[in-house]
Amino acid sequence: MRRGLRVLLTLTVTTFLVAQRPSGPHVGFSAFGQLASARLTEIERAIRAEMQRQKIPGLSIALVTEHRLRWAKGFGYADLENSVPATEQTVYRLASISKTITAVAVMQLAERGKLDLDAPIQRYCPAFPEKPWPITARQLLAHVSGIRHYKRPEEITSTRHYTRIVDTLEIFKDDPLEHEPGARFTYTTYGYNVLGCAIEGASGMSYLDYVREHIFRPAGMDRARDDNVFAIIPHRAQGYRRTPSGELQNSPLADTSNKIPGGGLCSTVLDLARFAIALQQGKLLRRETLEPMWTPQKTRDGRETSYGLGWSLSEYRGRREVFHTGGQPRVSTLLYMRPEDRLAVVLMSNLEGARLLDLARRIADLAQP
Repeated sequence: MRRGLRVLLTLTVTTFLVAQRPSGPHVGFSAFGQLASARLTEIERAIRAEMQRQKIPGLSIALVTEHRLRWAKGFGYADLENSVPATEQTVYRLASISKTITAVAVMQLAERGKLDLDAPIQRYCPAFPEKPWPITARQLLAHVSGIRHYKRPEEITSTRHYTRIVDTLEIFKDDPLEHEPGARFTYTTYGYNVLGCAIEGASGMSYLDYVREHIFRPAGMDRARDDNVFAIIPHRAQGYRRTPSGELQNSPLADTSNKIPGGGLCSTVLDLARFAIALQQGKLLRRETLEPMWTPQKTRDGRETSYGLGWSLSEYRGRREVFHTGGQPRVSTLLYMRPEDRLAVVLMSNLEGARLLDLARRIADLAQP
């Protein structure tokens, strides 16, 4: 077992250098300047060291600089039992990174005048019952609606398959709110199910059809889709967890159709890099629409949260960070951006509970000119 893990943690696949879509000539190491080779060596060293420290079976990375997809690579194994290497083409569950896509869809509809962020959500999702106080799309985006998160472990590892977003509301729609909307920050994946329902009501399209046409296609995300457990999805990663004693196990079964808008999509690091580029270049939203998403929201009493409209927000060494993590059975994921630096790092791994933010910061520092 120890020898197998050593092989696992030292295996890397051949580097795949990519250019931003539409297709063009591949970008070489010179894209990073004269220190390109040394920087990439340091980046790979940092990745291997972190994988060894956390005992991560497989990890894929994509790196964006100057609004261009520069470099992508896989490390370790996407599937241990079948000795399948992780690559830049490996498909992982996005987990909560799905919320950023849903948030962009909501803001697109608001930008086009089809959805009022401050109207009662029942205008667009009548299947969600009225509560003692009105709930708005803005509050749902910011996680201040009061709608609960998971209540029971079996909700995380649900194996029931849902074919309609409206049906997933049955899980939580009749439960009382955790608090009055706007009173405090309460993270909720189920709140994004309500937003998915509202997207369907405002657009007249199914949620998946809407994001395919208005987000995936214009961004060039050709592998992004719902994480359907019954579908044949080429290059889909297997997932793993560790027991308290450190033993590596297969992840438990989980059907994410109970939360597609909040954590039920899947894709590759390449597609998420293209998503980051499309956002930063204004291809999906106007700048004046995007900026409020990347601005910390406040509770009713004026307390600032560390979350915008669909995005986690922070500051690192004086630079603004915009990111979202994801964690669920089979994966830990991260989409990390420094908008002012026109930089993005995408990290996706097949180990539950892996911590990726510090590694993304390290890689971003090394990639800076």
